[in-house]
Amino acid sequence: MGSRSGEVAGVTGRAWRLLVAASVACLAVAGCASDDGRSAGTTTVATTAAKDTASTSAETPPEAAAPEAASAVAARRGPSAGCVAPSPAAPGSTEVHFDAAGTDRWYLQRIPAAYDGSTPLPLVVDIHGYAEGAVLHSQMSAFGELGEQEGFITVFPHGQGSPPHWNANLGTDDTEVLGTLLDRVEAELCIDLARVYVAGFSNGAFMTSVLACEYAERIAAVAPLAGMRDVPGCEPARAVPAITFHGTVDDFVLYDGGFGAAAASLPAPNGSGETLGELGAESDENTAIVPGSMDQNIPDITAAWARRNGCGAEPAETSVAADVVLVDFDCPVGADLQLYRVVDGGHTWPGSQLSASLEAVMGRTTNSIDATATIWEFFSRNSLG
Repeated sequence: MGSRSGEVAGVTGRAWRLLVAASVACLAVAGCASDDGRSAGTTTVATTAAKDTASTSAETPPEAAAPEAASAVAARRGPSAGCVAPSPAAPGSTEVHFDAAGTDRWYLQRIPAAYDGSTPLPLVVDIHGYAEGAVLHSQMSAFGELGEQEGFITVFPHGQGSPPHWNANLGTDDTEVLGTLLDRVEAELCIDLARVYVAGFSNGAFMTSVLACEYAERIAAVAPLAGMRDVPGCEPARAVPAITFHGTVDDFVLYDGGFGAAAASLPAPNGSGETLGELGAESDENTAIVPGSMDQNIPDITAAWARRNGCGAEPAETSVAADVVLVDFDCPVGADLQLYRVVDGGHTWPGSQLSASLEAVMGRTTNSIDATATIWEFFSRNSLG
């Protein structure tokens, strides 16, 4: 990725070494992962199967979806095929493997104790960041623990390659892989098809932004953190509600556009031993993992989403804490858009203890707001029904 002002920053590798060291230390203390980075406390299986309240002042509704798209959305209202599975899955954490175009892929699956196999539950797909992996990210967001309390199923997909990452552009192999993942989860578990949500962090936020374009008819709302993007060529079947968080001093994905020195020091996804900075901002490896111009800034990105969702151009800003500002767009019903701007915040997950423990690498994490709980509250207000 490029550095500030679109230029490639000098690379020292220090940020990556610190991230690895901190991550390994965290996992060692928690006793939560095996040597290959997968969860030691989960069962491994292989699979072979297949705003509730109206906005008062928004004047311009989003364009009506095409008839076929509207039909696709309508078809999502109801229980998934997994609700009639002969042997309901057991609650708990499981590592699930599946075949995607001849490649073995896997995800962590967290089913709450309340699951009975016949009552449809919401699904949250939570996508990890570059080099983070499913296990570490599940600890970062703690969506699995919240799902246990609130009664939703959580899935944490694991990216490809080493370091694990996502090719976050329209029509990529990873877009298809995640579509296949949704198909399989819905076929094997009892899911409320009107309440499927996607969240993601950093490179996972890039991927989340792409999925909002590709699968708008099957995703009720999205939450791309520290990496919301305006995806070129995005033509969603419907306006997708979105909530995002971004720190103003993020040194990976810069709030004002471009990518910082911390991002440039990350290892390249091609296994060459080079860093993203050494490959160059316009390399195939960099452009594959970042949708759109690397110079996109957060105000312009949210403005583009606002136009796509039919929202008003002038959002309301409210200080919800000394270091957090809510930028709330005036949108039609079912097209909500919110940005939480974290003043002096880094490349972090607000409210996460793990994120806070990595401050030397990722920057400051605010505890003034709990991103996971706030996202779930937002998701709960939105459905395809």
